[in-house]
Order: sequence, then C-alpha cells, then structure tokens
Amino acid sequence: MKTLRKYLVAGLLIWVPLGITFLILKILIGFMDRSLLLLPEAYRPENMLGIHIPGLGLILTLTLLVVTGLLVTNLLGRKILGGWESLLARIPLIRSVYSGAKQVAETMFSEGGQSFKKVLLIPYPREGVWSLAFQTATEVGEVQVKTSREVLCVFVPTTPNPTSGFIVMVPRADVIELDMTVDAALRMIISLGVVVPEWRDPAQDSKLAPPPPRA
Repeated sequence: MKTLRKYLVAGLLIWVPLGITFLILKILIGFMDRSLLLLPEAYRPENMLGIHIPGLGLILTLTLLVVTGLLVTNLLGRKILGGWESLLARIPLIRSVYSGAKQVAETMFSEGGQSFKKVLLIPYPREGVWSLAFQTATEVGEVQVKTSREVLCVFVPTTPNPTSGFIVMVPRADVIELDMTVDAALRMIISLGVVVPEWRDPAQDSKLAPPPPRA
C-alpha cells in the first residue's frame, strides 16, 4: 500500500499542475477568442476555413492592442481619443465608470507606478495576526490628513482566489516590506500557503561570508 500510495502521489504531482495550467489557458484563450466576433460573420476563420482553430482570437487581440496603441500615440490619434473622452465625460453614469477605470489602468500599467509592485506584511484582521498584502497607493488624500498619520493603501487578497479581497489603510509604521516578488506572493496565496518562496537572510549570509583581505 505504501508503494501504491507513493506512485499515486507521484502521478498526481505531474497531472494536477498540468490540468490546472491547461484549464486556465483554455479559459483565457476561449475568452480572447470571443474577439473574433468583432469580424463580419463571412470573414470569421471558422466560416472561411470550415474548422475552428483555438488561439486565433489571441492573435487578433494582441494585434488589436498593438494597432490601437500605435494609433493613439500619434498626434491625430491623441486628438481623436481626447474627443472621445470628452464625449464620455458628458454622460453621467458612464463618466464615473470610465474615469475610474482609466485611473486604475494608468496607475497599474504605468512604468513608474508603485501599485502591485511591493509585497507587504500587515497586522490584519487584528494585532498579532499577519496577512500578505500588495501596496496600491502611498498618497491617500483625505485619509492621510484626517488620520494624522502616514498611511498606505493596500490590497489584502483572499485565497485561493486573489482577484477578490479588501482595501485596508495601514499606518506605514505597522507595515513590514517583504523581499518576495509579487509572483511568488500570488503563488503562496493561490496554494493556500503550501508553496512558500525560498528566502535567505542577508544578515546570516554576511556572517558566513569570509572576512575581507587585509591591505
């Protein structure tokens, strides 16, 4: 039975990660394949070729993103985009949703942005209990002033689904900044804490290092 169990676990360690990876890729590719619906029905690949080829939507999506970026980075494209945003700004409900979504996108995808670039350890949900969090903002306006403390806005993800979570304002003095990358923290969250990133204490390494040679 021990031998059978060993072989069973070894097989699971191979097939479970492959199955999860395949499932996630299938969902993502299926979602992007819906971009083919933008094409006229007569020009869709399944109608022209007679077969459905998964992944063509991914190519179309990437092409659409690159072409859109190319168009809006020149002078004419910026003028068209400005006129479009001015039109949306006149529609009450859409104005709020679009402006908020645009600010989030600009913050997350800007090269100099700090959102989701740092992994933090914060005392949540109470003192003495620690939770992983991602820094989202350092300037929090009214909250900064009315708390009379330097606070950070952080996102505390849920597990095993890190796309949902809580926004928490935490004093900077109570925050511990970790060395682990965002990818490593996400793997730890998704795995329910089973996958722990490797880490070496720099102070311990300095003790093990040989002393510098004398002049």
